[in-house]
Order: sequence, then structure tokens, then C-alpha cells
Amino acid sequence: MSNYETFSKSNLNRDLFAISLDASLKTSLQAQLLEALRNLISASPNLVGARLPASRALASELSISRTTVQAVYDQMISEGYLVTRQGSGTYVANEITHLSQPQPLPRPAGPATEPWRPFQTGLPDQSLLPNRQWARHLERAWRAPAPGLLARPDPLGWYPLREAIADHLAAWRHLACDPGQVVITSGAREAFEVVFHGLLGSGKQIAIEDPCWPKLHSILADTGNTGNPIRIDQDGLDAARLPAGIDAAIVTPSRHYPTGVSLPMPRRVSLLDWARQTGTMVIEDDYDSEFRYRGQPLPSLSGLDGLTNTIYLGSFSKLVSPALRIGYLVVPKRLLPNTRSYLDRVGPRASLIPQPALATFMDIGEFAMHLRRMRRIYARRQSHLLDALAPVSDLLNLHADSSGMHLCVLPRAPLTDRLSDIELSKRAEGIGLRISALSAQCALPEKMQGLLLGYAAFDEDTLSEAAEQLIAILRSDR
Repeated sequence: MSNYETFSKSNLNRDLFAISLDASLKTSLQAQLLEALRNLISASPNLVGARLPASRALASELSISRTTVQAVYDQMISEGYLVTRQGSGTYVANEITHLSQPQPLPRPAGPATEPWRPFQTGLPDQSLLPNRQWARHLERAWRAPAPGLLARPDPLGWYPLREAIADHLAAWRHLACDPGQVVITSGAREAFEVVFHGLLGSGKQIAIEDPCWPKLHSILADTGNTGNPIRIDQDGLDAARLPAGIDAAIVTPSRHYPTGVSLPMPRRVSLLDWARQTGTMVIEDDYDSEFRYRGQPLPSLSGLDGLTNTIYLGSFSKLVSPALRIGYLVVPKRLLPNTRSYLDRVGPRASLIPQPALATFMDIGEFAMHLRRMRRIYARRQSHLLDALAPVSDLLNLHADSSGMHLCVLPRAPLTDRLSDIELSKRAEGIGLRISALSAQCALPEKMQGLLLGYAAFDEDTLSEAAEQLIAILRSDR
């Protein structure tokens, strides 16, 4: 069967089984079905040659007698709409001479997909994902689904995946937790909604780093809370600067977004002491801690704290693919009843479809191999980008970053005297580059100046070309 025939048959079956008959009308069911089939065939010239379902099957779908369907088929055969083929079935006639076939209506083109632009941040190189293995895990999970996959889903997520995440955190982040404390989410936004709608409530004063992830401000507003930005320094957030009356703090200690600063151990200890003394919860957003290229990573805040006054957020968007839409929370055991109660009420948003495949991907070690490969490649790309930008080291403060997926490059005085980071960002946009301005991610006055240069998603040739374009902008007198 050709693709066209298959398409026509699927469309016909879709439209036939969508027919609605009403036994309460004065018009007989036979007359209703006859009119519906005539209209369907008359309005759809692409159905020519399509095979109709057997009378018994259509009768069962429409909850009418087979005799009624067979009578309609016979009538339409006599009118030339349908033909029969010996031993094959009933088909829409190739030529219905008494009908003027309507021209199909033109369909508008689908929305254009914007390609990723060089230096765009927060993007993994999705071509590095071992797609064959991933497809095999998906197929195996759903070819013969485990009974739990077909039952009412656990609002906290597929338990084998929660076990795999707990093992991963113990090995990679020195965070010991029970799989029962892991909650699968559809990403960071849902995670924060669970925290604030389900656990901490609204009307709270939340300490946040400045600069920070811009969407965090809208998330806090949407959950009915107020963000209190605290300007970071060269060592990140200083707990001594946290004002009184704060109900919770959101931090990115492993790698501050967007500057890349790692919170040193004394400040981690100080922040946890503040949380214990004030009875305040610290929300640790550990968004890309796995990508560390030099030195040993410091333990997660939640690992140091033992999940007493901390909630841990993680995501697979940067580790596997943004399209996966899978993240997770790790919550203290005392908060689990409220977490489950909230998710029972609103329902889970993370798709169950990829969860068993991801669990297998992690359990058999392929995920760890994937991360190690990505780390090697990303480290090379960072080094390549720094070398490519070396000709403008008099304008940019270039230095290697020990982790992450982008560089936060601070401008030197000769450049800041001429151009702001916002102006540079606009000029880059005009030639097809996507460079985020550090100042645009600051809420406080005296905004920091800098350029965010994503490198993880782009190969060396692309980075070289983009670096040349950026150098031209920086050297331009315009």
C-alpha cells in the first residue's frame, strides 16, 4: 500500500468513526448515516480509492446494527459513490461522475523553527545524545509495558527513575537521599511551583542572587511571592548580607548563574548556619553541576545539610535535551506528605513516556558515559573559544572557567568606555549572534557589565566563525 493510500485510509477511518448518529431524531439512523457518508466523500476528493471498514466494524463503532450499515453501503454502491472488489472489500469509487469535486483548501505553512544561534546559552549539543540506545530504551519500555506504567501514575513520578536519580546524586553530588524523597517534575518552573504552592506557600519574602536567571522574578510573582535581590561578589552570595524577615533563599552554589562563580566552602557553611538559626529553607538550584572540567566539585549544599533545611532542584534539560522536559526535586522527609498532597490535587505534569527509558539509560551506565563524553567535548570547546578570542584580550577579561556551558566575559575599560553590554548584544543580534548581556539579568542598580557566550552546543568551526564576527564588532568604531 502506498503512503498516499495509507494516508487516505487513516483519514477515512478517523472521519467515519467521528460520525455522530442520534436515535432521538425523526430521521432514521440509516438516513443519517447515508447523508453523513455522502457529505464526507463529496467534501474529500483525497479519499478516492480508500477502503471502507467492514460493515460489522463500522456498526460496532457507531453502536448501530450491521444491517443498517450494509443497507447504506448498498445504496451508495447503486449511486456510484462506492464500489466493491471481489474478496477485498468496499472502496470509495475512483470516479464519481455526478459530483463536481471541490478543490482542496490550501493549508498555511507551519510555523518556522528558529535555529539555535551561536553563543546562545543553556543549550546542550543534542547531536551527542546516543539516539540509537535512547530509541531502544523507549521501544523496550513501551513494547511490553510494566503493569505500573499502565496503572494510575504516581504523582511523584516513575519510581525506578527516582531510584536512578538517588543513585546518581549519591555518586556525583555527595547527596544521600531516599528515592522516596525524589519528585519528578516537568522542569524548573513546575519545581518552584511545587515548592511555593505546595510547601512554603505564597506571600513570602524570598532572597535571590543578583544577577540571576531572569525567569525567576516572574516565577516568584506568579506564585504570589516577592524576590529580594542580593548582589553577589567574587565569591557569590554572602549570607551576612541577608536581611531580616527573609522566608527562604534561592541559590545556585555549584555554579552561579550567570557569572559562573562557585560558592566556597566557608560561605556554604555560613549559609547553612543562617538557615538553621532562622529556621529558613534554602532552595538549591543545581542546574549544570555535572559539567566540571578542572578540580574536584564541592559537595552540594543539600548534601552538607543532609536535606534538613534545604530543597534540591535538578534537571535533565542540559544533560540530555531541553525537549525531554524532565527535572526533579529532592525534599526533606518531613515535607513529603505535603508534597504528595499537592501533586495529588493538581496532578503531575512531567510526561510518563520518557521516564522508564531514562531510568534504564541511567541504570546501565550509559548516562554516566554520556556525561563524561560531553564534559570532554565541552572542555575542548571552551578552550577553543578562549583561543579564538585571544586577539581581543585587551578588551575582554578572558579566563578559563572550571565548569559550565557558557563563559561570562567581563569587558575591560577601553571597551566599557565605548559600548555597554546591551549595545554589544544588540549589534551581535543584528549579525545573527545571540549574546546575552549580563546587565539585563540584574535587578539592582549599578548593573554589572558582561557578555554571556554559550559554547556547549556549537562545534569548533561554528565557534571560530562566531568569534571572528564578535571580534569585528568589538574592534568597530561605530
